[in-house]
Amino acid sequence: MKSAILLSLLLWQAAATPVALDPHYLRYQRTITLPAGAGPSCAVLDPALFPHAAASLKDLRLFQADHEIPYAITLSEPQQPDSDTATLRNLGLRGRNIVFDLEMPNRPYTELALNLAGQDFLATATVSGTRDPNYANQISLGEFTLFDLTSQHLSRNTTIHLQETSLPYLHVELAVSPVAGTHTFDTSPQALQKMVQSVTVPPSREAQSLYTVAEEVFILTQRNRQSVAVFSLPQRIPVERVSFVLAPAFKANFSRDVSITDRPTTPNQADSLSETLAGTILRVHLTQSGREIRQEQLYVPATLGSNLQSAAAVEVAINNGDDTPLPITAVRLEMRQRKICFDAPAAQPLTLFYGDPALTAPQYDYTRLFSASNKFRAAKLDAEQFNPAYRDRPDARPLTDRHPHLLWIALLIVICILAIIAIRSSKIVHH
Repeated sequence: MKSAILLSLLLWQAAATPVALDPHYLRYQRTITLPAGAGPSCAVLDPALFPHAAASLKDLRLFQADHEIPYAITLSEPQQPDSDTATLRNLGLRGRNIVFDLEMPNRPYTELALNLAGQDFLATATVSGTRDPNYANQISLGEFTLFDLTSQHLSRNTTIHLQETSLPYLHVELAVSPVAGTHTFDTSPQALQKMVQSVTVPPSREAQSLYTVAEEVFILTQRNRQSVAVFSLPQRIPVERVSFVLAPAFKANFSRDVSITDRPTTPNQADSLSETLAGTILRVHLTQSGREIRQEQLYVPATLGSNLQSAAAVEVAINNGDDTPLPITAVRLEMRQRKICFDAPAAQPLTLFYGDPALTAPQYDYTRLFSASNKFRAAKLDAEQFNPAYRDRPDARPLTDRHPHLLWIALLIVICILAIIAIRSSKIVHH
């Protein structure tokens, strides 16, 4: 009886054999071409790798001859992921101009995003800065045009674009006037006094992300009042931005809303996991009241979630309203640039293997101690190839998972043994 119960418990609790690294079980390989000399290197991971690698790239392994090379994966992103708020001080009027001081965050910055009340206005912002908390010895940082062209169905720009600086104190003077031909902007002293509501400081432009094209469409279809681009996105390719390319000869101003919809192509999931994102693309190049206005944004931030573990259908629609469709020559789904970085001599070939979902993510000291601020040489990831030495990994699942009927057989044996014992015990009692 004890042996039968022990057998059933062993079958129930049988554990999977630990998964060991073996390049023969990695389905794909890519040669990495190293630059001459010695020192750490990085290679950009292209989108074609993601559908064949395991989730989160946990199965990537680097080998030089028979030696495993540790690595780290970097993701291009701003060094400051969030905007900061500048402290607004001494807000007031000097004649008809709005003046105020700013205490800036303790980091480099290149932009000031002013939250301004009102619409249909033009403004010239004169900016100076200093390291003196009493705002003495100020350095001129330039003049900048801000605007709101709501009545002209164009855009609004209240961001001051500076050269990168880390001056802790700024002084700003705004000369504001209504757009010619409009009467919606209130120029009373009371309204001007309340116009500047807050100032935020985005990440420095020098720290912004780099992007890689994941998928690209060159032909758009017209549907009702929309220009539509349709993509078939393979599984696990991350998308974080949608960008648009206009015909070089097109110089007109515009402002168009964009909607981005993605849904998995896996049956029975499309409705439950579909999502829609929105944004705006625009261009404003004109001169009004002697002030030059220049603004252009031809991309929409869009992190698509439903395509991570399954193939997805993505639709990008530009809403044209009653205007002529834009001459868009390409729409691109883009991912933030990812690199694999390592330190290996250039004397021998280096090979990247992947395609074994049974592997867990490696744990390297190199990754823990890695610093993206170091200088790395540019290596090149060559085309994907099937690993000629590949063979299927043996089934390492527990015995009960591979042969579930054995559990039932063991239980039946136990039941039979218990029945026999019960019958024998009954006979002994009757005698």
